[in-house]
Amino acid sequence: MNLFDLAGRTALITGASKGIGFALAQALGAAGARVVLNARSADALQAAVQSLRTQGISADAAAFDVTDADAVDAGVAAI
Repeated sequence: MNLFDLAGRTALITGASKGIGFALAQALGAAGARVVLNARSADALQAAVQSLRTQGISADAAAFDVTDADAVDAGVAAI
């Protein structure tokens, strides 16, 4: 019995190109969520997404600056 099943859910993780954010993306993805990684650097995000995909995790990237409200609105709408 899986007590933490996120199948069918989407998780947006900020600061996810490395460190704690990347670890959270791995854990949420392993629990079945589609993860959308966010950071400002598109190149770093693509590397992180590729790493997760090789682990069988459904992952996508959304590069935008979370300190810019208009960018956040547009980024979340695109997801």
